[in-house]
Amino acid sequence: MEINGKDDLKSPLLQHPNDVVITVPPLNQKLNKKTRTLVFKVLGITCSSCVASIEAAVGRLDGVQSVMVSVLQGQAVVKYVPEVITAKLIKETVEDTGFEVAEFPEQDIAMCRLRIKGMACTSCSESVERALLMVDGVKKAVVGLALGEAKIHFDPNVTNTDRIIEAVEEDAGFGADLISTGNGLNKVYLKLEGINSPDDFTIIQGALESLEGVNHVEIDLDEHKATISYEPNIVGPRSLIQCIKEAGCGPNTYQATVYTPPRGGETERQHEILIYRNQFLWSCLFSVPIFVFSMVLPMLPPYGNWLDYKVINMLNLGMLLRWILCTPVQFIIGKRFYAGSYNALKRKSANMDVLVALGTNAAYFYSIYIMLKALASDSFVGQDFFETSSMLISFILLGKYLEVLAKGKTSDALAKLSELAPDTACLLTLDAEGNVISETEIDTQLIEKNDILKIVPGTKVPVDGIVIDGQSHVNESMITGEAMPVAKKPGDKVIGGTMNENGCIRVKATHIGSETALSQIVELVEAAQLAKAPVQKLADQISKFFVPTVVLVAFVTWLGWFIPGVAGLYPRIWIPTAMDAFEFAFQFGISVLVVACPCALGLATPTAVMVATGKGASLGVKTVVFDKTGTLTVGKPAVVSSVLFSEVPMEDFCIMTIAAEGNSEHPIAKAVVDHAKMLLQKHESHNDQFTEVTDFKVHPGAGVSGKIGERAILVGNKRLMHLFDVPLGTEVDRYVSENECLARTCALVAIEGRAAGAFAVTDPVKPEAAVVISYLHSMGISSVMVTGDNWATATAIASQVGIQKVFAETDPLGKADKIKELQLQGTSVAMVGDGINDSPALVAADVGMAIGAGTDVAIEAADVVLMKSNLEDVVTAIDLSRKTMSRIRINYVWALGYNILGMPIAAGLLYPFTGIRLPPWLAGACMAASSISVVCSSLLLQYYKKPLRANAA
Repeated sequence: MEINGKDDLKSPLLQHPNDVVITVPPLNQKLNKKTRTLVFKVLGITCSSCVASIEAAVGRLDGVQSVMVSVLQGQAVVKYVPEVITAKLIKETVEDTGFEVAEFPEQDIAMCRLRIKGMACTSCSESVERALLMVDGVKKAVVGLALGEAKIHFDPNVTNTDRIIEAVEEDAGFGADLISTGNGLNKVYLKLEGINSPDDFTIIQGALESLEGVNHVEIDLDEHKATISYEPNIVGPRSLIQCIKEAGCGPNTYQATVYTPPRGGETERQHEILIYRNQFLWSCLFSVPIFVFSMVLPMLPPYGNWLDYKVINMLNLGMLLRWILCTPVQFIIGKRFYAGSYNALKRKSANMDVLVALGTNAAYFYSIYIMLKALASDSFVGQDFFETSSMLISFILLGKYLEVLAKGKTSDALAKLSELAPDTACLLTLDAEGNVISETEIDTQLIEKNDILKIVPGTKVPVDGIVIDGQSHVNESMITGEAMPVAKKPGDKVIGGTMNENGCIRVKATHIGSETALSQIVELVEAAQLAKAPVQKLADQISKFFVPTVVLVAFVTWLGWFIPGVAGLYPRIWIPTAMDAFEFAFQFGISVLVVACPCALGLATPTAVMVATGKGASLGVKTVVFDKTGTLTVGKPAVVSSVLFSEVPMEDFCIMTIAAEGNSEHPIAKAVVDHAKMLLQKHESHNDQFTEVTDFKVHPGAGVSGKIGERAILVGNKRLMHLFDVPLGTEVDRYVSENECLARTCALVAIEGRAAGAFAVTDPVKPEAAVVISYLHSMGISSVMVTGDNWATATAIASQVGIQKVFAETDPLGKADKIKELQLQGTSVAMVGDGINDSPALVAADVGMAIGAGTDVAIEAADVVLMKSNLEDVVTAIDLSRKTMSRIRINYVWALGYNILGMPIAAGLLYPFTGIRLPPWLAGACMAASSISVVCSSLLLQYYKKPLRANAA
């Protein structure tokens, strides 16, 4: 192989003698064609001849731009054009040379995310899903109604994002915007400077695409921004910025800086909330006067007499005003119902929009018919019900507004998660001996694999890595749930986003970007939110059968009165003056349609949930899963027991302990100091001047030692006592073993070589925890504990509070999996948690409950927030949700009761016997009555009382 001229610049600076790089010049391929980098393992490579045979075979393939095979790593890196060749063919070519391919990525399956506009119910999301799955090349599609997003896996060789968006818009009838593309690849967002002409963009794009490891480059010409997808094993963001700088020549100098793109969706959500609010207010502006003119003023003579003024023939002023005010509500404000009905019918389904469109159109056009009849006749007397149409639309818009308002409040979990990593990091440059040459503060997004980072006390770890120098304690409760900070020494792993407590450490970055644990949690929450469909709304479920049934009943009613009327099968005097058999029968049919249109159905759920001030829908929870740290326990170390083993006075014991432990930054030491100070106050000691300690030493993993005056003091575990040959009697051993059985840590204190006393430290259980678990059991609800903490601690806490089933040492993904396992057993599951590591499980559960004192991420991911951080509120939330669901069912009885009872009367069932019929205006009054009943029924929830008061018990 020959490398000469400009190609020398592309060869690696550090290369193994047996590694070979072959660059295949692209044939008839434009610079801006998308390329991909394929990285996979090749087993059985032993020498340079193996490398040469693989590279020669792959290099001959059309569409392959470059090949690099490493003997040391047993790895191949192939850059290719997916429009010309597939990854599968590259794999088969390598296997044909006699080598086995491993860890081969599914590069031919691409992924994109879409924002779907206009989805109102689960039937909408199912329609979008069906339309997506019908597209050739789409392998998997998941549509989330709550997020208003779709995640699609597809074969880029068969279809593309444009065709997928077209399917949503044309086949399903919903709006769609592309959010992102790529298989969760590492991306960096750069702001470009020094751009003077379109040619500059071409130069920069060409320079970036020529780099090994760059998968895709997108440049926004208007914003001067670039989005680059790359392989972190091959290239990094600083290299990309350097490449852009080097692309400039002469007067053209380019600069690039990283920026954080705004999270999409929030603007659209706010816009949607604003649209529904404005539509509701505008509809009220017209509907309230209509209601006053039709229902209020006529009942208050003489104030409503002016409405009876005849304009032309029997057309009065009140009817004319109602028509003028109703028309914009029906056709301008209510046009969304027409669009929704059209799309639903096109999909061969019927939803709430169809029901609303049918009812309002029947009301409106019948009223138009009455108005025209009055206009043409000097004796006709008829009642319009324009108010029915406008009030129905107003009620439904109120329900929709409350719905999107609630939906918008639970969508910030992902944004909060992303903000956990620090903005900057301290990058070290080392020489060959490991000495520090320079320290540079860089943006966290610029960290590359194998960078050496300095983490000082009180700062967060920026990315996942391995400690190479120094010792410290790191608070990892966000991942593991363990309250105690974890000791870190060289060789130990650290996780991005966790807090460094005391020592200064150097960390080598091993995982960056989308590979970090924090990014994995973000992905888990995102996936769970997408996959979690809300409960199928009963209103939409009812309307699937209700709409065709009502239309059929109305049609049969009309036929049932029209045909006998024409045939003279009932007396002519039954038909009112100025009406014929057709109009008489038509009025019965319209009355059935109007009385059956359940406008209160739109209010039944939202008003109850609004009054309950929470999610409310517990789905009949049968199992409650508790996190341990911060949920069942307080969440920080505290001394729960202390004892003296010698004749040393308590005051001296406490003063010496405070002096020794006061110099330690360990969390257990802080807990011991706080407890010792409390004991001094209890013994009415006013000694605020604590003795200084000399010869102070920290013994990692054991404790501390020092001298106070002439007396030696040791504070630590049994290992420290053995190290200094302190004899421990049976009393001490018994105290230690008893507390260890309860998963407590014992801090022993020795003065002058003799055991003087001890403190038992643990994360204490909340006082109300056992009562709450017991009460849940009495409600027929089982309790489970899932924690990242160790088995000994988890079992001890579970036995204290009365929980039988425990899952310990579980990571965030494992917690979500445990929830799903319980759900697969056919039980509805509630999850109670407080930490970032709980957020995937909170989203996966049927009902997620976040402790109010927990992290913002957990609170955003949950359905219910327990504001007082009191476990009694778990019982309250479940009980209130049961009451809310019961109230919703009662609301549906009110909503449908009037309609179901009114339908036979509206159809004229009683008319032949009693002369009673239900004219359309009275049908409209029944609808209004059902709505008022629903609101009044919901307001009864304000008198709700808590079922459990553990503190008072």
